[in-house]
Amino acid sequence: MTVFARTWTRAEDALYYIGGLGDLGAQTVRGWFRGPFERDTLVVQLDQVGVRSLSIVSITSLFIGMVLALQTAYSLSDFGGSLFIGKVVSLSLVRELAPVLMALMVGGRVGAGMTAELGTMKVTEQIDALRALATDPVRKLVVPRVFATTIMLPLLTIVSGLLGILGGLFIAVVNLHLTANFYIRSVVETVKFNDLTSGIGKTFFFGFAIGLIACFNGLRTTGGADGVGRSTTATVVTASITVLIMDFFLTKLFLLFF
Repeated sequence: MTVFARTWTRAEDALYYIGGLGDLGAQTVRGWFRGPFERDTLVVQLDQVGVRSLSIVSITSLFIGMVLALQTAYSLSDFGGSLFIGKVVSLSLVRELAPVLMALMVGGRVGAGMTAELGTMKVTEQIDALRALATDPVRKLVVPRVFATTIMLPLLTIVSGLLGILGGLFIAVVNLHLTANFYIRSVVETVKFNDLTSGIGKTFFFGFAIGLIACFNGLRTTGGADGVGRSTTATVVTASITVLIMDFFLTKLFLLFF
């Protein structure tokens, strides 16, 4: 095939992928409002997405806050940078780092698991068996997973922001010899309601996109165990790129209103 033909084929595949993803998204949203939810599945997914991600969220966020505080103090040392530690750490985490990094970390972990689970069900014909029993796979399998990621990612982002700020507090007190009262006061004075709204608001979109991509790739898996591996890899890559692209446009949008 020529370069032009390969490019055209890939563009066509991308359009089909986006179309299928949009169709599944519309079915998922309709399933939310029609109900009822698969309660047992939803509880399991909330635990899988939220509670079991707390360890990776805690470790990542704490050290991100510590590193950010160290780098700020080092970069601005000639300008009295230690006085701005609380402002830089809190604003960076709340508006950008916590939402995006948590979406990438949790999305990679959770998205890969969802795709592997649904992909295995697909190649072993369990999803076909659900259809044979007149059960809608979207309502039973997709809706609880997408709902769980959409709800839990903002909550994990709040935890991430708090722990990152505490990591910065530790460095400010131990390494930079600032008082905890000064650091906390600078954080409170810096972070406004619109900063919280911008940072946390983006994660609802991130969570929906991650869950939808993971489920879509799982449901279209073919080719046995190799196909499951390919779908899992595709989910991690696609979800990460989607989060970064969405972050740019959502940031522009929130800056217009907040």
